[in-house]
Amino acid sequence: MEILAAAQEELKTGDLDTNVDLSLKVIENNKSIPMILVDEKGTIETFQNLDSVKALDEKYVQGQLEKMKSQNNPIEVSYRGKNKKFIYYRDSDLLNKLTYYPIALILILFLFLSVIYLFYSSNKVAETNKLWTGMAKETAHQIGTPLSSLLGWIAILKMEKVNDKYIDEIEKDVARLNTIANRFSKIGSAPALKKENVVAITKQAFDYLESRSSKQIVFSFRASDAKIPTNLNTELFGWVIENLLKNAIDAMQKEGSLELRIEENLKKVKISVSDTGKGMPKKLFKQIFKPGFTTKKRGWGLGLSLSKRIVEDYHKGIITVKKSEIGKGSTFEILLPTV
Repeated sequence: MEILAAAQEELKTGDLDTNVDLSLKVIENNKSIPMILVDEKGTIETFQNLDSVKALDEKYVQGQLEKMKSQNNPIEVSYRGKNKKFIYYRDSDLLNKLTYYPIALILILFLFLSVIYLFYSSNKVAETNKLWTGMAKETAHQIGTPLSSLLGWIAILKMEKVNDKYIDEIEKDVARLNTIANRFSKIGSAPALKKENVVAITKQAFDYLESRSSKQIVFSFRASDAKIPTNLNTELFGWVIENLLKNAIDAMQKEGSLELRIEENLKKVKISVSDTGKGMPKKLFKQIFKPGFTTKKRGWGLGLSLSKRIVEDYHKGIITVKKSEIGKGSTFEILLPTV
């Protein structure tokens, strides 16, 4: 702009014999920097590199002049100290755009790094899931060998005419081990769902744990006598109920009240498990469903994580902590679609 102003002044101070080709070339080559020439009284005489359509409006030109005044000091052009004029100018549109390019580059770099991080994290999670799946299937395979042996021993006990009551209890536990093996074998693959009565399946898991828990815990099962059909994998869903009941029993330290309630409403079945245990702060309501998170001294923190996956990924339902108070207990809730 200083060179441009010098060229303007050269044109004004030169006589007829002066070569002004260079000055004219300098002025004509300004194709990007917006500028306005005003006289001593502030009257706009001419302008350059403004929007030709908008410039038809005097308010637009005046607005551009005010903007130029706020950005840069004017360059004075005069003829021997008289007939002063002032050139106002501002940054070109290209320069204004360039100021945003570093921000755009930083955002692109951040996005690129985020994609790399997500890719790395997803690969790591996939490897971990693959490891857990392999361990689960291997566990199911290993359980199968002693199960076969136990069935043989049960047959021998029957031949020896051992008390049928003892044999029945052993058979229940063998069937239980077989169910556990089937559950582990299904981890990592989409299970088959069948139309089942959710009340009966839940009651079966409830009764099994009630008979094998402390007698100081008062168990309560509340549900209608009517069947509530929904698509279930009985073995995996039974696992979810058992996880919730076991957590409730552990929270009460083998003494208190435990209630399981089943209600149907608007094509949804609600299963709630309430206990009078130690409770938890609200900030843990979501954390307890994360793999590896546990408030117990022992345990791997996988029970609720698996339960969430079984309910939400396989059964298209929702599992949440409905409420919890320190020293008063907690309520977990499962919502499943009915059919």
